[in-house]
Amino acid sequence: MGTSVQITPLSGAYGEGPLCYLLAVDGFRFLLDCGWTDLCDPSHLQPLARVATTIDAVLLSHPDVMHLGALPYAVKHLGLSAPVYATEPVFRLGILTLYDYSLSRWQVSDFDLFTLDDIDAAFQNVVRLKYSQNHLLNDKGEGIVIAPHVAGHDLGGTVWKITKDGEDVVYAVDFNHRKERHLNGTALGSFVRPAVLITDAYNALNNHVYKRQQDQDFIDALVKVLTSGGSVLLPVDTAGRVLEILLILEQYWTQRHLVYPIYFLTNVSTSTVDYVKSFLEWMNDSISKSFEHTRDNAFLLKYVTLIINKDELERLGDAPKVVLASMASLEVGFSHDIFVEMANEAKNLVLFTEKGQFGTLARMLQVDPPPKAVKVTMSKRIPLVGDELKAYEEEQERIKKDEALKASLSKKEEMKASLGSNLKASDPMVTDASTSRKPSNAGSYLVGNVDILIDGFVPPSTSVAPMFPFFENTSEWDDFGEVINPDDYMMKPDEMDNISMLGAGDGMESKLDEGSARLLLDSKPSKVISNEMTVQVKCSLAYMDFEGRSDGRSVKSVIAHVAPLKLVLIHGSAEATEHLKMHCSKNSDLHVYAPQIEETIDVTSDLCAYKVQLSEKLMSNVLSKKLGEHEIAWVDAEVGKADEKLTLLPPSSTPASHKSVLVGDLKLADFKQFLANKGLQVGFHMQIW
Repeated sequence: MGTSVQITPLSGAYGEGPLCYLLAVDGFRFLLDCGWTDLCDPSHLQPLARVATTIDAVLLSHPDVMHLGALPYAVKHLGLSAPVYATEPVFRLGILTLYDYSLSRWQVSDFDLFTLDDIDAAFQNVVRLKYSQNHLLNDKGEGIVIAPHVAGHDLGGTVWKITKDGEDVVYAVDFNHRKERHLNGTALGSFVRPAVLITDAYNALNNHVYKRQQDQDFIDALVKVLTSGGSVLLPVDTAGRVLEILLILEQYWTQRHLVYPIYFLTNVSTSTVDYVKSFLEWMNDSISKSFEHTRDNAFLLKYVTLIINKDELERLGDAPKVVLASMASLEVGFSHDIFVEMANEAKNLVLFTEKGQFGTLARMLQVDPPPKAVKVTMSKRIPLVGDELKAYEEEQERIKKDEALKASLSKKEEMKASLGSNLKASDPMVTDASTSRKPSNAGSYLVGNVDILIDGFVPPSTSVAPMFPFFENTSEWDDFGEVINPDDYMMKPDEMDNISMLGAGDGMESKLDEGSARLLLDSKPSKVISNEMTVQVKCSLAYMDFEGRSDGRSVKSVIAHVAPLKLVLIHGSAEATEHLKMHCSKNSDLHVYAPQIEETIDVTSDLCAYKVQLSEKLMSNVLSKKLGEHEIAWVDAEVGKADEKLTLLPPSSTPASHKSVLVGDLKLADFKQFLANKGLQVGFHMQIW
């Protein structure tokens, strides 16, 4: 049989929930994404909790909450300890996304599912790979090669190719075949006949309008509201699709000479854009070439102001403006508060650029027709004052005293245990009976015989000499000081790699904006106050698809082109999943699977693969021809056994001659030059039929 492959959805099957899947390749267990929703309900992670300790490697595909939101929680609480693999942008922007989410939650609740330190710990050992870089796994994963490829959709978005014994398993979710302002289209179309393709049915029922027309409609909707004196709220993610929207706004504000202010508001907005400026090699070709020729960075934003709190917005008052604020779900974050402020004014517009997650305020507002009123909870963190502050300080003092008392008692118990063990371990004191009682002439004050302890006394190992400790310095010295060994101060190769991968200023302070860091590091006692209120939704609501995913028509076309031997459909509504499953089954000879959550399906290839070694006698008779950087040759052999291993041996009879075979991509211009070098006169002749 071929390579053993099993897939088990842990979330995101027959539904639009977060993406998280267990893939086993010959017993090596991959976790494909580790997503969560903005609701952060730990009960949704029960399937992951049951297998977290058995995971051997984690592959992350996109830097948003739906793909990696549960990673810090899984590492802290579920025992996930496997190495994590991602591209550099997914690593960097994923950290910022989780920082923004954690800070947004902390400002309105006593959020304790994970902290910023937990986020750092979860991402500390991430292995970062470049596109098309083959990474060979070791130990249990020996023989397995993983490689990230361009997915589109988000900066650093990844289609993962997992190869074992010549068979490919491709994990491609949320890909986009279209080239965008800052991203290339997916490389999925370059794969041919993988053994297994795992992809999503999210957009199977949707078809896009022309992109240019969509962009025009988007800008026209904004301008219409702004010119009538209203403001626009765009609930966005932290560091994903918002980057494309920023470039769209920059382009049209430049072309139309618009002067309305645009604000990008998250807890990490400045850090996000600073990192993105350095990721030009991960963007599309036009941005890279533009920077090479003119040194213009596409993310040197001229019309967008980056802010990390609402102070500047409050100074503007009701003046027309565009605000891009996180989170896209409207559950927490700046977007939640700004929506409450804008909803009462009919002149304002809340424009959604992606579908809201199930159960969130954003999804509730996207139904048709939208609700006329919604209940929301307004919360904020305030410092403790007066009696509350005094009670808090007294409680903290009591806790400190209790801890100090416990530490003291614990130390005493340890000392007692240590002394007891030493006494038991030491040899008993022995006195010599024959010499124990002798006359003493030591002095007139000593009367009679004195018992003297002569031998057999072993001092305890923990005894301390009645003097200050003295350590002899055995170092060598010369005229310039102490002689050192330079090797003691040289970094090891793995330490060098870690530092180069982390980059300068990789601490928490460098990833957080100054204001957010100050807010977090403020140690003043505080509490959260909340009140429920009903908001009358008088503002306009609109939805335009800027999610950056291939539509249903394109997904079907890509699957047909890739032509996998087996297809696994995940992440999509039940209707979309069944539609795509039926389409692929009807129009091809594919084996199509659509597993439910925690249903394990076996997609092991029907092909048989064998490893053989080439005998030295066979290789000595092989005539190789150079082809570019490689050499190729015909091999005729018989299969036999040598040292209990399958081996290709020279044939016992003379093999038949081979016909000429054209290898590679022949260009007529090169062929003409080759013939000319051989002294032949060559000319091209075109004949039209």
